Amino acid sequence: MSPTRKRTARPKPVGLALQGGGSHGAYVWGILDWFLEDGRLDFEGICGTSAGSVNGVLCAYGLLMGGREGARQKLDDFWRGVAGMGAIFNPAAHLPLEDLVPGWPRESPMALEGFKAVTRLLSPYQWNPLNYNPLRDALERHVDFGELRRSRATKLFVSATNVRTGKGRVFKTHELTVDVILASSCLPTLSQAVEIDGDPYWDGGFMGNPVLYPLMYGTDTRDIIIVHINPIERPGIPRTPHEIESRMHEITFNSSLIKELRAVAFVKTLLEKGWIKDEHRHRLKDVLMHSIRADEVLRDLSVASKFDVSAAFLEDLRSRGRETARAWLEAHWKDVGKRSSVDVAAEFL
Repeated sequence: MSPTRKRTARPKPVGLALQGGGSHGAYVWGILDWFLEDGRLDFEGICGTSAGSVNGVLCAYGLLMGGREGARQKLDDFWRGVAGMGAIFNPAAHLPLEDLVPGWPRESPMALEGFKAVTRLLSPYQWNPLNYNPLRDALERHVDFGELRRSRATKLFVSATNVRTGKGRVFKTHELTVDVILASSCLPTLSQAVEIDGDPYWDGGFMGNPVLYPLMYGTDTRDIIIVHINPIERPGIPRTPHEIESRMHEITFNSSLIKELRAVAFVKTLLEKGWIKDEHRHRLKDVLMHSIRADEVLRDLSVASKFDVSAAFLEDLRSRGRETARAWLEAHWKDVGKRSSVDVAAEFL
């Protein structure tokens, strides 16, 4: 890692909203790594879903134990550990046989297609009856959740979906356990539901990817930076089965965020047009929204690549994230604390 920079100016407080998306979380690792190295932003709160919750917990715990350099090291150690596991088993690895099949799509590895076929026939309760999840071991190796729960530093908000009620639940710092992170990351075709307080939970992305309101009303900062993994827009029409599946996945896991951004835009309209009585204005927060989109930088990647945990791929994603964060800060640092750098109504609604 390059050395963390020393800044004399006081960092600007922000809230980070981190999307989930499997191994594409390494792209968010790169964004966080650059932000931490640069040092001009102070993470007052982090809201994350799935891989976003993993990155958020690692970052917050690293900050707690070792400052910005400690956070960078935690993220680095975790993702390089994931790459180590990928060297043993990578479901998105390409097989030599694929080169012998004319027209076999490179974005749809045989090994992954075979694994997906198994998940259509058998549930994780059948093909993984012991409920082994390597993510549990990795998280417990890198995070002391007891220490994290006692923290009063970076505020954490992790979302998961209650299977029984269909409602989203946001877990705060003092409630966080390894099971909460596993619940937030639980795709039901791949993992058994995670039980918390007697209720089963699935991936938080079904109801909030990520949720924004905890940052709006659970922190003091007005600035919220959304770090996207799933492209909002894609040119052209998906025509192959793989293209259709990928775009369906992106739209599905962006839908809850789009709905929440609609609510944010509505509140801003109420405040700007004076439609709220003065005695009630203090109940609503006029947030400054920022968005780090993935439409261009991750456009060449499909949903299948979210299963790719090879070292080369994760390092490539990290590099993309660092460059994206560098360019975003260069363009929008002056906006933080003063104005929104994204027109929510124009870009998302």
